[in-house]
Amino acid sequence: MSTLNPSPTDLREGTPAKLRRRSSVNVPVTLLVAVLSLTVLIPLYFTIVTALKSSDQLGGNGLALPTSVHLENFSNAWKLTNFPNALLISGIVTVAAVILTILTNSLVAYAIARNMHRPFFKALYYFFIAALFVPFPIIMLPVTKEMAVLGLDNPVGLFLLYTVYGLSFNIFVYTAFIKSIPAELEEAAIMDGATVWTTYRKVIFPILTPINATVGILTCLWAWNDFLLPLVILSDPNTRTLPFVPSTFSRDNSTPTTQRPLPRTSWPWRRCSWSTYSPSAGLSPAS
Repeated sequence: MSTLNPSPTDLREGTPAKLRRRSSVNVPVTLLVAVLSLTVLIPLYFTIVTALKSSDQLGGNGLALPTSVHLENFSNAWKLTNFPNALLISGIVTVAAVILTILTNSLVAYAIARNMHRPFFKALYYFFIAALFVPFPIIMLPVTKEMAVLGLDNPVGLFLLYTVYGLSFNIFVYTAFIKSIPAELEEAAIMDGATVWTTYRKVIFPILTPINATVGILTCLWAWNDFLLPLVILSDPNTRTLPFVPSTFSRDNSTPTTQRPLPRTSWPWRRCSWSTYSPSAGLSPAS
């Protein structure tokens, strides 16, 4: 007597061979991916082992376990780097950069996206796109000098630079997203008496939530992990960000007589006239 509900065996027998092959697991490839995924543990192992070694043990085999565990390294690092202050500065800079980037970049992109038929806005859009191809090292020295002259060689100037330097890429992604929003939504809001600002704030900005999340995440990762901008912008050692403070260890270990990192005042463009400084010629400490 046949049953209405077929058994799993009947289902497997009635399944085409091609579908059965697709549902099977490729064991060799799975094992290879699993083994390769374990390689992420190697940097973690080096980090833990190095943190527990003394300075004398660091010159030996990097894979070797520490002969003696030095837990005091963590307390020394906490004191040398002033970790709570660096963490606070990094948090403030990152949060400020994310908020300011989302608020300003989305507004600029909205103005450009809705006026691309005008030559000025179209030229402005391509101007921002062209800025994506300008490497930061080319403008690093002029920007550093300008920020010092304006008194913005501090965390405020730092998160302003993050906002400005992310403008080109953010306008590119914001503009593409805004173009996909039907213009009829704005026309309906205007017919109800809304101004352009009200339309943007109550209609467009809430729709930008997905792209706001994308831009916010990218800006957060950049501002939190960046090393180069804090290195060339921040002049006060007490305002160093978290990615920058580990450089204290290399300076302290290379110069045992000093316990503070080299201040920015010893940089060449801080000690001479901007018009007479030549990076290729260099300057002596006495100049």
